[in-house]
Amino acid sequence: MDNTEALSPKPDEFVENKGSRHPKGLWVLFGTEMWERFNFYGMRALLTLFMVNSLLIKEADAAIIYGGFLALCYLTPLLGGFIADKYIGNRNAILIGGSLMAIGQFLLFISASTFSGSIGSAKLIMWLALFVIIFGNGFFKPNISSMVGSLYPKQEKSKLDSAFTIFYMGINIGAFLGQFICPYLGDVKDATTGVRDIFAFKWGFLAASMAMIIGTITFFFLKNKYVVTPEGRPIGGLPKHNTSADFEEGETQTAKFSSKFLAFTGIIFVGLFFAFRYLLVGEFGFNSVEMGQLIKGIIYPFIYAAGISLAFLIMTSAENKVEKQRIWVIYIVSFFIIFFWAAFEQAGSSLTFIADNQTDRNIFGWNMPPSMVQIFNGIFVVLLAVPFSLCWDKLRAKGKEPVSPLKQAIGLALIALSYFIIAHNVKDLGNSGLLAIKWLMLLYFIQTCGELCLSPIGLSLVGKLAPKRFASLLYGVFFISNAAGYALAGSLGALIPATGDKFEKAEKIGVNLQDVLDKKVTLTTDQVAAFEKAQLPLQNPTFAGFEIHNLFEFFMVFVVLCGIAAIILAVISPLLKKMMHGVN
Repeated sequence: MDNTEALSPKPDEFVENKGSRHPKGLWVLFGTEMWERFNFYGMRALLTLFMVNSLLIKEADAAIIYGGFLALCYLTPLLGGFIADKYIGNRNAILIGGSLMAIGQFLLFISASTFSGSIGSAKLIMWLALFVIIFGNGFFKPNISSMVGSLYPKQEKSKLDSAFTIFYMGINIGAFLGQFICPYLGDVKDATTGVRDIFAFKWGFLAASMAMIIGTITFFFLKNKYVVTPEGRPIGGLPKHNTSADFEEGETQTAKFSSKFLAFTGIIFVGLFFAFRYLLVGEFGFNSVEMGQLIKGIIYPFIYAAGISLAFLIMTSAENKVEKQRIWVIYIVSFFIIFFWAAFEQAGSSLTFIADNQTDRNIFGWNMPPSMVQIFNGIFVVLLAVPFSLCWDKLRAKGKEPVSPLKQAIGLALIALSYFIIAHNVKDLGNSGLLAIKWLMLLYFIQTCGELCLSPIGLSLVGKLAPKRFASLLYGVFFISNAAGYALAGSLGALIPATGDKFEKAEKIGVNLQDVLDKKVTLTTDQVAAFEKAQLPLQNPTFAGFEIHNLFEFFMVFVVLCGIAAIILAVISPLLKKMMHGVN
């Protein structure tokens, strides 16, 4: 799910001054994050199917919207982290974020309840819901991660690895529950006819909203009693109440950004925005009003430009060579994470569409809902996290544990392998064959192994390398790698070629879709209108100048991208180890 460090703690890491294993506040944060992930992943499982089936949005546009939504969810932590660090503190940010996400999910419930009366107004409510969730996530995500690191005094920072292991389990238990319950309630098909109940999505969104309410209330009532330092001082309170004990010895307690560098950052942002806009949509102006083009031409460039320019701004506040190099490590590993999440997050778009339209989902006589197929990732994480932790622990004891960047390279290689296997299993399906669900299960198994190899480069490493004065902001910068990865996931997910259901729809119109894609026939005006209404493609998608004709070629895009990234990262891993200056 999210990439946090999943390492097995050493036995002596459990010993605290008070004789307890971990602060009770960790379990409060565990529970709060569990319900938040239930809310987020449950909604994520249904979102694209709701857009396509109830709001009649094209699959390619739904994939781009999905990518833009997730990307903004991981960009706004920059804003939420900055506001928390500077003004309101982690606690208030979590309460604000949780409340906003609960409201956003309830707005999705309203959208899914009213679309039959007016699709136009339902779409507007959906947009409002997504933006509320985006900003709620921005306040919530970096601050709860930052608070885990703040639970432990300086002399016990070695416990962060095991603390984030526990936190990681909370994430994945919540995700598992959300990906089971929300699709069970919201993705319903008639057992006899196989026709989807397009009015059922609302119950999945309502369940997600209720989960977020539970998580927020849990944190509100337990934070003052348990989310405290060993001395009893509140953790994550107003920044003005921080003391020197909250910072490393000799560390500046306030991040300072000069006016000159703020202005220069603004110039960099504007320049990069228009550069990325031109690369993505081929224009500097704003002529296109088509939804997919608007997202690709505004939201995606904003994400990429903001990530680079704000990373530059933070670097200007670094005070010495060691601090600069450690921050550079965060940036470099974040860059490679982009390619992992671009491939991994096909789960909510292209892989969901394939599960829906060209997969035999029968398991022992039960036809699994397509939105529930991605639940296998959560199942495998829960099953494999401890064995992987023990494996790293044994390798560490023998002095053979791979350095963290090399683990990430292994994770990228595994996700490339997963798509290589699935590519060869869809190669001979043709236009009407069905993919056996066991191959999607294997894909999620391998990708989960990759996730568990990549996760040590996550939140725990940021917690160790980031200066306290802008720790939440650097967590936000780290999440930009997710944001950029999700934006890329949206662009790549939109490249999915026509699946079997599209050929069947074309046959009902009286047209051979393959002939249309091969440009062997010219459609009449009425046929083009019928294709538009049925959401059928008129041509094959293209990537980097290459036309994608089938699912085999589509999946090979991820094999190439992740495979190259894995090789490069493996080569530079020894250099990154030196730049960490003793942090493991």
